[in-house]
Amino acid sequence: MNTAPGMPAIPAIRPGRKIVGMSAILLPLIENDCVDWNGFRNHVERTLAAGLVPAVNMDTGFANLIDEETRRAVLRETQAICAGSRFVAGAFVGSQPGDAYDAEQYLAQIDSIQEHSGTPVIFQSFGLTGLADQELIAAYQQLGKRTQQFIAFELGQMFAPFGKIYSLDVYRELIQIPECMGAKHSSLERALEWKRLEIRDAVRPEFLVLTGNDLAIDMVMYGSDYLLGLSTMAPDLFGLRDQMWADGNAEFYQLNDLLQYMGFFAFRAPVPAYKHTAAQFLKLRNWIANDCTFPGSPGRPDSDVAILNTLLDQCSKYIQMG
Repeated sequence: MNTAPGMPAIPAIRPGRKIVGMSAILLPLIENDCVDWNGFRNHVERTLAAGLVPAVNMDTGFANLIDEETRRAVLRETQAICAGSRFVAGAFVGSQPGDAYDAEQYLAQIDSIQEHSGTPVIFQSFGLTGLADQELIAAYQQLGKRTQQFIAFELGQMFAPFGKIYSLDVYRELIQIPECMGAKHSSLERALEWKRLEIRDAVRPEFLVLTGNDLAIDMVMYGSDYLLGLSTMAPDLFGLRDQMWADGNAEFYQLNDLLQYMGFFAFRAPVPAYKHTAAQFLKLRNWIANDCTFPGSPGRPDSDVAILNTLLDQCSKYIQMG
């Protein structure tokens, strides 16, 4: 099939593949910035039961808004619940435009995560993404020396102003860092992710290309795995969908379509408000008591709840199957 100039070839679909699913856990709130710890614990347990890897202190967990005490409390609670099962956690370093790269803060975050038995996900910062290409690779190599394994993260600026999508040359070098087990890719662009799959297959086949494309969750059909915020709304249904793909069950497509509609609705502009949509949906499922969002994070109108309730009804068949 011909492709437009500059576009990668559309990769082959890979049926029957076991999908690695990582789900960013919403940090639920009772009110304002008071965490609903029972709701959080139950959601981590629910995510594990669905066969997904919990991802805490990510954007979905308000990584840029919570304080260090809350961040460590999340790690303690998650470690206790996972009890030896893998979980991943965001290594977030707050920064302002023009800030220098702060290696010591990154190393401190990595140490904290590993002390709690988690695998670090290296968030970008103004300092990190402001480095020249070779300095950037050297920074990741330095961080790798402090870790058993880590996950890199490319973040589009629609999610955060400090985000950056790396050049393919940088990506090719990044995935060859031995401690880097995978990288979350959140450009929301299929073509950019397809190109990364092509490089991965040629250079390091075991490397995880973790799609963060909540607008194209079928990227798993082409060889991506995932680390998604959307899946926090329905870890049970994502786990069921993934099993359908591994089993060659054609019902995968219908369930994927429903989940994708959820993604388009939740991740409309302003994109960061998806966290409030997730809280609204989880409350409808009676999984959390309140649908408030963290102060400083944008919200959605109450009128969204009726639409989410209709979507929940459409998913009821698959909820019963799970």
